[in-house]
Amino acid sequence: MFVSVVLDLGNEDSLKAVTGLLFRYGFRQMQKNAFESTAVDEKRLSRLKVEMDRATDFYDSIRFYQYPVDGTVAITSLSEKRWRRVIIREKE
Repeated sequence: MFVSVVLDLGNEDSLKAVTGLLFRYGFRQMQKNAFESTAVDEKRLSRLKVEMDRATDFYDSIRFYQYPVDGTVAITSLSEKRWRRVIIREKE
């Protein structure tokens, strides 16, 4: 599965903690605050999200772009300490 992560973190402590997690899970930094991986599976991604939730605060924002998820694109975001997920399906 291809996963891209975009960070908008409010302070340096969150940035250090979250980027450290991403590197530990095998992500590569593509641009400032943008990371990608093709080697992460759904189980490891779920654990990463839990760890990121612990490392962030209310003002931090993270967005995951995942493909394929049941043949679709999934966008998961953490904003104001709440996770939201949008599945983009092709019109039939």
